[in-house]
Amino acid sequence: MISKGKLAQIHIAKAQLGLSDEDYRAILARTAGVSSAKDLTNRTVGGVMHEFRRLGFEPKPAKKAGRKAPRTPRSRQNVMAKIEAMLTHAQRPWAYADSMAKRMFNVERVDWLDDDQLHRLMTGLIIDAKRQGRYPDDLA
Repeated sequence: MISKGKLAQIHIAKAQLGLSDEDYRAILARTAGVSSAKDLTNRTVGGVMHEFRRLGFEPKPAKKAGRKAPRTPRSRQNVMAKIEAMLTHAQRPWAYADSMAKRMFNVERVDWLDDDQLHRLMTGLIIDAKRQGRYPDDLA
């Protein structure tokens, strides 16, 4: 038996392709030898999904898990905006900045840092960006 997520994806593909119940069951029988998606196994579900993709199904990318950007007072919004921009450019979630705060200052979240710690965290992100070649030296 397959997971609920895979079962849901199969039904989403059926709906997106506009398949009738007869066509849908014919695809299941032809690709996996079953008449119901509930009878699919982890081995056979790949063939069914491959067939749906061949027919034009385009799965939507999963949303990235993570938390929302922290809400901060106006006095810190410029620094937080810079941190958010650097995280976005590096394709990293807020959890990355939270882990830096934990490692650097033993504080669980970026929101809870004082002004000095926040500036030092931003400096750490700038250093990381320079190491990765994402931050030009003439802006520093």
